[in-house]
Amino acid sequence: MEENNKNENIIEEIGSIPRVKNMVSSSGNVIANQFIITKPNEFTLFQSYNSPIAMVKGEKTYIFRDFDYSTTTSKYRNLFLGETKKETIAKLKSGEYIAVDFDIQYL
Repeated sequence: MEENNKNENIIEEIGSIPRVKNMVSSSGNVIANQFIITKPNEFTLFQSYNSPIAMVKGEKTYIFRDFDYSTTTSKYRNLFLGETKKETIAKLKSGEYIAVDFDIQYL
């Protein structure tokens, strides 16, 4: 019985580990260095290279300072959020999105 409990604990631990997937282009190709990280029932994060870009956690969306770092980052941020840069900035300015580590007055 004790062995069974250990197995259940391992299964629980594995279930709580975030899942990482590369983003996929509209033509079905895996995109290098563009990741979707999901922790079930907690958050979904878009990461470009080593930088967090945008995170959806419950009803809130968080935007990080490198959200507009490059054309590639912007392209996949737009895909992740399902909107344009202009729409993202409007939502930051309105308070609908939360700026995590930068001041929106410079947008």
